[in-house]
Amino acid sequence: MKAMAIVDSNWGIGNKGKLLVHIPGDMKAFKAMTLEKIVIMGRNTLESLPGKQPLIDRVNIVLSRDLNYDRTDTNLITCHSIGDLINILKGFDTNDVYIIGGQEIYNQFLPFCSVAYITKINKEYKADKHLMRIDEQKNWKLAWTSEVKYYKDIQYKSLRYTNKDYINILYGENKL
Repeated sequence: MKAMAIVDSNWGIGNKGKLLVHIPGDMKAFKAMTLEKIVIMGRNTLESLPGKQPLIDRVNIVLSRDLNYDRTDTNLITCHSIGDLINILKGFDTNDVYIIGGQEIYNQFLPFCSVAYITKINKEYKADKHLMRIDEQKNWKLAWTSEVKYYKDIQYKSLRYTNKDYINILYGENKL
């Protein structure tokens, strides 16, 4: 599995149910990487998407503790536990699975991710949700950094981290 997130300089990812910022180039890269793949998100992340609709041309898996939450949209699977999710993932290649938020989902699944694609904004925003500081975790190593990019007054970089201790969620083994 892989994780994808856009973070500010303090690793903030959202405020009041919304992304901190929208960068068209980053959104285009996100779409290109996840198209025809599986995306895993929490209920709040799904409901923050335009029209509260699943992402098109992807299998969307939503994890919700609310046992009454069950949407039957096309390309949407609802799970109520990690065990349910693992059973569903047995039908997919975990290399095609992307964790896309929110905070609790990232915290639960980062140990199972081999790679994290992070867009890091060189600015701090007001945020009430944060991603763990991957750069401070012993098992995560920075593998690649893009050149600095600009969108309007926003300066950002694309980063790729690898997790040397990740656990394959289906087989319980370290694959690196």
